Amino acid sequence: MHLSQPDQKYHIVTLGCQMNKADSERMAGILETMGYSSTEEADEADLVLYNTCSIRDNAEQKVYSYLGRQAKRKHKNPNLTLVVAGCVAQQEGEALLRRVPELDLVMGPQHVNRLDYLLAQVFNGNQVAATESAYIEEDITTPRRNSLITAWVNVIYGCNESCTYCIVPRVRGIEQSRTPEAILQEVKTLAQQGYKEITLLGQNIDAYGRDLASSDLGGGVGGKITLTDLLYYIHDVAGIERIRFATSHPRYFSPRLIQACAELPKVCEHFHIPFQSGDNEVLKAMARGYTHEKYRRIIDNIRAIMPDAAITADAIVAFPGETEAQFENTLNLVSDISFDLVNTAAYSPRPGTPAAIWDNQLSEEVKADRLQRLNHLVNQKAAERSQRYLGRTEEILIEGINPKNPAQVMGRTRGNRITFLNENSPELISQVISLQITETRPFSLTGIRI
Repeated sequence: MHLSQPDQKYHIVTLGCQMNKADSERMAGILETMGYSSTEEADEADLVLYNTCSIRDNAEQKVYSYLGRQAKRKHKNPNLTLVVAGCVAQQEGEALLRRVPELDLVMGPQHVNRLDYLLAQVFNGNQVAATESAYIEEDITTPRRNSLITAWVNVIYGCNESCTYCIVPRVRGIEQSRTPEAILQEVKTLAQQGYKEITLLGQNIDAYGRDLASSDLGGGVGGKITLTDLLYYIHDVAGIERIRFATSHPRYFSPRLIQACAELPKVCEHFHIPFQSGDNEVLKAMARGYTHEKYRRIIDNIRAIMPDAAITADAIVAFPGETEAQFENTLNLVSDISFDLVNTAAYSPRPGTPAAIWDNQLSEEVKADRLQRLNHLVNQKAAERSQRYLGRTEEILIEGINPKNPAQVMGRTRGNRITFLNENSPELISQVISLQITETRPFSLTGIRI
């Protein structure tokens, strides 16, 4: 394996989802094992890596704008190593090398754990494209985590769904669950390192375990382990105080999972369940596999058992062919459910997806108008939902100093609401403290110590 020269520095830019953030931490760990050290300044780095997202067109365009600057730098400094990883890399493959010939390595998400071996090929004088389908080897790297308190834990890679707008299955591959034993070992290691909170990650986390052989962990359908079983299996690791998971799919979300979240004290009262549209015809065109009625029943079931649980979601407006009446069905769903947060986006055609070539695309004006109207309603409902915290005592895991105001520390409620404390008290970092909430905003809170 190639080791870097002394004093070599790397810089990673991460775009996109939590999976990408977790992948970047693993790649940073590999680079540090190779002898590199981190720098916040791309222009100081000897190796610059862009971990890319292709779920929206603007995220993709960002990559090319970043690359232009570094490609010019490489003309002056031929020893600069340029890497594009992630979903744009997988989507574009060798075409990216032709478009930006200064690139040294293009690698898809399935090759994250092989970064050192791929770089060894680069340092032997090769330009490398690693985008072939690959089995993801169990992760034996030590990630360079961006927090000392909260950590991502991948539990399932890839996605077997066929949503007509989504490029994720094409760029992240088929579902591959990690074994419960490997996940448990990672959680135990994190606890030993002092982490207090973990978030189990998967593009479709409810699919966890269905590709594994029958398990003696019990509970699952046909003897298969499920996400619910995994939560019970890892729950009692000493030192871990909070467990989260994301992202759920309404097609597979089970009542048994809700029951487990209610029963297990460490599992936080927060569900992230994208609905994408509130109209059944649009959901059918998206190939989502559920109706808005089923989605509403899931939320009703959660609130019947856990009335205070935070519920967040994702939504897409202006999907091809969406009528004004169908968009209003989305507004109705948001109004009726009152989410704590909805990540919203206007539909963006992605190469290689069925919806991208349909002839009923909507105009940019319609997209902008619907997105603005949905965002207005989301903010209004989130502000109303936030009111329930006023005057209450909440347990906050303090994660750090507020980067925008060093006189404050900040953390999160169990429901994942960002909460500020007007104290410059770094000694509180990593502690769970009780705050009385004195101020509410749509997506954050302020409290005082009790």
